Amino acid sequence: MKTIIEPFRIKSIEPIRMTTEEERRQYLKDAHYNLFLLQSKDVIIDLLTDSGTGAMSTEQWAAIMRGDESYAGSPSFTRFEETVRDITGFRHILPTHQGRAAEHLLFKVLCQSGQTVPNNTHFDTTRANVEYTGARALNLPVKETFDTSSKHPFKGNMDLNALAQLIEDLGGDKIPLVMLTLTNNSGGGQPVSMANIRSVSEICKAKKIPLFLDACRFAENSWFIKEREAGYSDKTPKEIAREFFSYSDGCTMSAKKDGLSNIGGFLALNDSELASRAEEFLLLMEGFPTYGGLAGRDLEAVAQGLKEVLEEDYLNYRIATMTYLADRLEARGIPVVTPAGGHAVYLDGLKFLPHIPPHQFPAQALACELYIHGGVRSVEIGSLMFGRPDPESGEEIPAGQDLVRLTFPRRVYTQSHVDYVLEVIEEVYARRSEIAGCQISKQKKILRAFSAHLERITAPSH
Repeated sequence: MKTIIEPFRIKSIEPIRMTTEEERRQYLKDAHYNLFLLQSKDVIIDLLTDSGTGAMSTEQWAAIMRGDESYAGSPSFTRFEETVRDITGFRHILPTHQGRAAEHLLFKVLCQSGQTVPNNTHFDTTRANVEYTGARALNLPVKETFDTSSKHPFKGNMDLNALAQLIEDLGGDKIPLVMLTLTNNSGGGQPVSMANIRSVSEICKAKKIPLFLDACRFAENSWFIKEREAGYSDKTPKEIAREFFSYSDGCTMSAKKDGLSNIGGFLALNDSELASRAEEFLLLMEGFPTYGGLAGRDLEAVAQGLKEVLEEDYLNYRIATMTYLADRLEARGIPVVTPAGGHAVYLDGLKFLPHIPPHQFPAQALACELYIHGGVRSVEIGSLMFGRPDPESGEEIPAGQDLVRLTFPRRVYTQSHVDYVLEVIEEVYARRSEIAGCQISKQKKILRAFSAHLERITAPSH
């Protein structure tokens, strides 16, 4: 059969309140044109993030009832630990309340001021946690990452030559670790090949630099390798994951993504001394090492979710949904990142709204318009999230790309919802010349995209 259906039945529903365009204009104005500040009840299709927004299965809800809330030594932790170790192969598993807490633990014990942490592309919380230590977060993506129309199958790869040159220039002592983000979220949800992971590992091992994976979408990356890389078509997603984990020294994980859970994460690693130091901060900030800021029921939900996310029927449907939307947008001439990412479809804001200069945040302007027109909440992955004011002149330094990420929660929306999103984008594209840019009226120094206040510029810049 050519038609790929959702590999599940709906057992419980949540009503959607259908708002009017007039209402949405006021809601967005009250939220200072920042979609993070909207009330979720005022959103029709919520594609802001896939982090903790998915639907849990009957088996996960059943596991929740088994959750043991003992402060120490809970059997729920034992099941969680065994599941994570079975998939990753790492010896030490430290649970955290979410992924950024795992990042904080890792960088706190490894990074110092003046050092550099290279990544294929740091996401915003990863970069913020690196910079909070005084270290520099440096992106080393392959050049294909910046070509939104390129059909390269692994646009999430790290530039190997750039990594080798960086190590030669700085010396290994100035690079406390190297990270690879799977999939490359900020680069369009693009996968990293096994060959690239292996090569990065070889470079790191030669210089005795630890390699860590940001593994929050590890299962989706495994599926792309299975589908696109020679020699892996007969491997299971779990076998593929086990291989790329074996090339690294540890990983951070937000279980709110490929853990199919509403909360949770972990830091996993092999080095006993490093794990011991991280555990000290875990005790201080998160909780006892056998719960780490989570309830026993949360540990159970994550353990079950990590098993379900590796099911081939699920992964095939998940990636097919993104491909369906991206292919239809591309066929209509709408600028979109191709090939489709694993968890989201990304619109190219610079090409969609070429009349809006980067310092007026074209992707944010587009995200606002998608909400006003159809109640679709998305997120800007561009100059609002990754740009920053020049410390001397105060002028905005734009990011290299301005993307709008349409991030699909797992097992939440149906085909008709996807078709509705397609229609909204088409109609906004038809009147794109009328859309005006944005400017910041209030912002914080760290992770400004979450809380910034913006204003719409009264007339488009031509």
